[in-house]
Amino acid sequence: MATTGRVISRGLTLGDQALERTGELFATLLEGLRRSWDVRQWWREFVEQCWFIAKVTAWPVFLVALPLGATIALHVGDISRQIGAQSATGSAVVFGLVREVAPLASALLISGAAGSAMAADMGARRIREELDALEVMGINPVHRLVTPRLWAGALVGVLLVSLIILAGVAGGFYFNVIRQGVSPGAYFDGATLLLQPTDLLVTLFKAGLFGMIAAIVACYIGMTCERGPTGVGRAVNVSVVVATLLIFTANYVITTLYLVLVPPRI
Repeated sequence: MATTGRVISRGLTLGDQALERTGELFATLLEGLRRSWDVRQWWREFVEQCWFIAKVTAWPVFLVALPLGATIALHVGDISRQIGAQSATGSAVVFGLVREVAPLASALLISGAAGSAMAADMGARRIREELDALEVMGINPVHRLVTPRLWAGALVGVLLVSLIILAGVAGGFYFNVIRQGVSPGAYFDGATLLLQPTDLLVTLFKAGLFGMIAAIVACYIGMTCERGPTGVGRAVNVSVVVATLLIFTANYVITTLYLVLVPPRI
């Protein structure tokens, strides 16, 4: 599938162009998943991409998660103190981190840090005609380059969730226990009060899906960017914006369906 060589006709309206690009994006995603079983062809690139994504996102995720957990604990702790329920702060911190904050923070950092690099790499390969050279040699660039990045984004997204939760809980512990005087036992005892086992499963699913969305958007926009350095620069910016919009949309849809199918614990 010659995805890299497609150019949208100038005669199409903006809506038609958006629909065509959306269709090509999903076609590229399906094509990348179609040969996932052929691991021998892409496992080396997969390992390299996993290491790269983890390297550029691990510390930013940790530094973002700490103040997030601290901020949640600070605000919730002040409110709960007024109603005499400070022990519920641990529940609010862990509940918010697991249900919403962890998968979104993981995906947004993958999109901003690793996704922008993927888009720049794919755009550079396009303007150097490396993608066309692969097609001439009978190698599908989607299978060789996109497939490992898809699964690397999904895997690292899932792994980063645990780091975000641990860092957020540590930040919440500092403000709620050390600064506000709540006992450690009350903080950790309330941590699992509102959570259900399915909450963690849905969080891991969302993290993997969001990481895959960030990767496919970056790869597709980089592979179809305009020629020249300007086109690559625009592709990097567009990939981050589009991935962010798709991630928030997917999160809203999944969360809405989950709340309907699995009512929250009271």
